[in-house]
Amino acid sequence: MKMYLTVLKPILDIIASLIALPFLLISVLIVAPIIYFTDRGPIFYSSYRMGKNGRRFIMHKFRSMYVNAPDVRNPDGSLFNSDNDERLTKIGRFIRKTSIDELPQLINILCGDMSLVGPRPSLYNANFPSFDEKLKKRFAVKPGLTGYAQAYFRNSIDREKKFEYDAWYVDNISFMLDAKIILKTFHAVAKRKDVFVNPK
Repeated sequence: MKMYLTVLKPILDIIASLIALPFLLISVLIVAPIIYFTDRGPIFYSSYRMGKNGRRFIMHKFRSMYVNAPDVRNPDGSLFNSDNDERLTKIGRFIRKTSIDELPQLINILCGDMSLVGPRPSLYNANFPSFDEKLKKRFAVKPGLTGYAQAYFRNSIDREKKFEYDAWYVDNISFMLDAKIILKTFHAVAKRKDVFVNPK
């Protein structure tokens, strides 16, 4: 596992992100003008996230919400995510459902901040040193463009459960597991299942 994690996985990240880079460029040419002309705002949404060992980095996404949209959270502190969310623009709702909004993170992978597969990046928290060991485990590896919890459950489980699966991934990381997660991600994106969790 150590050889895969320290040598092979970073090499595969660079190769895969370089291969996928044309898709990002095409999406920029198509999606960027629509995002801009929707409300004359920035194309990208960038925010501080926590990387490996709690290191701060700036993660990039295509902006899916109107400019100055309020920050709305679920009771567990996770980001509110609903198909009926009025903060989403029309193009924003589409790129969320298709996961196109995540493509700019290929740049984060090329910069070494993220990996193709890993726990999804958490919002930056300066209190990382005081996190308990169970929570810290998910930060033992680079965050991913996709991950086990993301591929298999998307937004159908709460944040606590996602953290448990993230810790399990760190303990069981392997080439075969990453390959399964990538294949499952393509399947989940194609089905567009559990992208939004609407209040009942």
